[in-house]
Amino acid sequence: MKRGTFGAWFWVVLGGLYFLLPLLGTLDFSLRMRRGVLSFDAYEKAFADPQFGQTFLFSNQMALLTIIVSLLLVVPTAYWVHLRVPRLRSVVEFITLLPFVIPAIVLVFGMIKIYSRPLAFGSLELVRPLTNSVWGTNLLLVAGYVVLSLPYMYRAVDTGLRAIDVRTLTEAAQSLGAGWPTILWKIIFPNLRTALLSGALLTFAIVVGELTLANFLDRPAFGPYLWLLGQHRAYQPAALSIISFGLTWVAMGVIQFLSRGRIKPGQVAGAH
Repeated sequence: MKRGTFGAWFWVVLGGLYFLLPLLGTLDFSLRMRRGVLSFDAYEKAFADPQFGQTFLFSNQMALLTIIVSLLLVVPTAYWVHLRVPRLRSVVEFITLLPFVIPAIVLVFGMIKIYSRPLAFGSLELVRPLTNSVWGTNLLLVAGYVVLSLPYMYRAVDTGLRAIDVRTLTEAAQSLGAGWPTILWKIIFPNLRTALLSGALLTFAIVVGELTLANFLDRPAFGPYLWLLGQHRAYQPAALSIISFGLTWVAMGVIQFLSRGRIKPGQVAGAH
């Protein structure tokens, strides 16, 4: 038992060092902007740059929209698959894995190719090119982010649905006169709180750090800003990487805090 415990701790410590040493190296490098002195000059210059706030705010807005659209798309779909067509689960899982197979560069060039020209029927123009307007380009960006985050969001929701008795909850709600919108909003969503928060965190991390879609769609996102900054500066990108890591851990802490009152085994939200 002692030998097994020592072996387990050895691999835990080794894995921790594997992840922490590069982070510590980045932190140390970000503090050495002033020669021979440890300082926060890189962080001050990073925060003083107005583009930092603008791009980070824009990416957060896109992340919020992406999370909302993903939840509205994935939760009803996964719920219906679990409840009505469980035989199609493997098909849906395969579809959600396609973003791993199709690179983001292919996705963005396809979007530009299709939506940079008007949708017309004969000589009648039905829809103007989406790339000709700011809101249209932002819409394409959010759509692309939804696709990239689909594997993570779907698996988070699917795992949450597997942990609850979907059919019993649905039948109980229907016996009390609840319709489908009520079942989804007051029964399914509360029971998937922890799973939805996990999927939202992964989606947020993907959107904030994404480069390809925002770069080729020419949107002022945080990923392209950080990449461009890295082409001309050395210390500020390292500082921004530490800041992004810290914000991710803050988000994880918020999820942990919100999940403290999660449903105990044998209990379901919305039950009476």
